[in-house]
Amino acid sequence: MPAPKTVDEYVTRHDEWWEELNKLRSILQSTPLVESIKWGFPVYTLNNKNVLGLGAFKSYVGIWFFQGGLLKDPHQLLVNAQEGKTKAMRQLRFSSLEEMNEKIIRDYVAEAIENQKKGKEIKPDLKKPLVIPDELKLAFETNQEVRDQFEKLNLTSKREFSEYIESAKREDTKKSRLEKIIPMILEGVGLHDKYKKGT
Repeated sequence: MPAPKTVDEYVTRHDEWWEELNKLRSILQSTPLVESIKWGFPVYTLNNKNVLGLGAFKSYVGIWFFQGGLLKDPHQLLVNAQEGKTKAMRQLRFSSLEEMNEKIIRDYVAEAIENQKKGKEIKPDLKKPLVIPDELKLAFETNQEVRDQFEKLNLTSKREFSEYIESAKREDTKKSRLEKIIPMILEGVGLHDKYKKGT
């Protein structure tokens, strides 16, 4: 099924969470944030910067904050969906309409907006050493052009490609990921470049 093109379409596809999504959406629409669809999800921006997103999953609906690691979280409600991997992103999760306290939600959203206005953000850890996985090293050994093009990439892109391979648990997944990224490396395109351009 193709990704939804509008937020209305996204909400309609998740009819089991229809009330919850509409409740959260109405809160977000009453703020200065601009509503859009990115990567198939509702995303809310301020001055073209991603502030938060809205999502429906199997057991919960939630708001995720792109810079949630900066929020004070006085009620200890924020969840790190990828503990140990994600420094910035945090989620507010709800499994029913009754769990939603509008004032508390508005407080978290207001703080996220204020942080964005001040330009606060968590920068990626650039001091961490670049570890190139064996599969990628082997590709360098067998194809000098891949090695040369990889060397021309910035450190962030090198890190993203390396972690993309390393994070796969199965050998065949690593192999298929490697096959996917080699043309990107040869073109000088970063793993997430298309998302960074907001398309």
